[in-house]
Amino acid sequence: MRASNHLIGVVNFLTFLLAIPILGGGIWLSTQANSTDCMRFLQWPLIIIGASLMVVSLAGFAGSCYRNTFLMYLYLWVMFFVIAALIGFVIFAFAVTDKGSGRPVLNRAYLEYYLEDYSGWLEKKVADNSYWVKIATCIRDSKVCNNMGRYVNGVPETSDMFYNRKLSPIQSGCCKPPTDCGYMYVNETVWGPGGGLVGANPDCSQWSNDQRIVCYLCNSCRAGVLASLKHSWRKVSIINIVVLILLVIFYVVAYAALRNNKRMDNDESYGETRMTKAHPSALHF
Repeated sequence: MRASNHLIGVVNFLTFLLAIPILGGGIWLSTQANSTDCMRFLQWPLIIIGASLMVVSLAGFAGSCYRNTFLMYLYLWVMFFVIAALIGFVIFAFAVTDKGSGRPVLNRAYLEYYLEDYSGWLEKKVADNSYWVKIATCIRDSKVCNNMGRYVNGVPETSDMFYNRKLSPIQSGCCKPPTDCGYMYVNETVWGPGGGLVGANPDCSQWSNDQRIVCYLCNSCRAGVLASLKHSWRKVSIINIVVLILLVIFYVVAYAALRNNKRMDNDESYGETRMTKAHPSALHF
């Protein structure tokens, strides 16, 4: 086996290893969807890309071991489409999460989230009432708000302790009323009216101490989901960018090695042809 075939085999093995973080990122997004984000569609392209990369790298590895040109060319063609799909995924993930972030609040460690800070396709999808019903039900069933309670030496945390907590976007947007509504802290998910509601925030009238409702109907809850999605997708996309750069390098190396194999095959064929013409008697015994 030529050195080029060995090189292609090594590249395919490394490609197989690179498929693991892609597949792992898709699975991680899936767990996020099951626990907090509740948006179950973006993880599948990553899972499909990762699985496809694993399969094609194994095919390329077999082709390099057995000098099967068809399998090696199949590896290069499928790799091209996998790289293109991964580029498309990264661009899409950054495009739909390019706007919006939490707002700091005076005397609070957590951020507040407002739907008007977000825009674009993803915001419209989350804001759609027919789709939001499914997301809100998923968040309620995940018991994110039910699990917010904390105790210090067996005593529930005070309001000051709660205000100094780093809440997740879902916890801040869905499990408590917005700060500008003027509600008074009772516990993490129960709030009493203070000196009257303030501001014109429509979420103020949506808040309920009913633990089945809390702020699941609030725009702040929708904004919290968008912020959580942005954080998750950006984290996975950064990993995918690193993987993408390495995949392109491996693709170029594999392509160059395959061309080198083809050139050497042509040189051998040409050499055999010349020998045959120079010594025709070599064909007879």
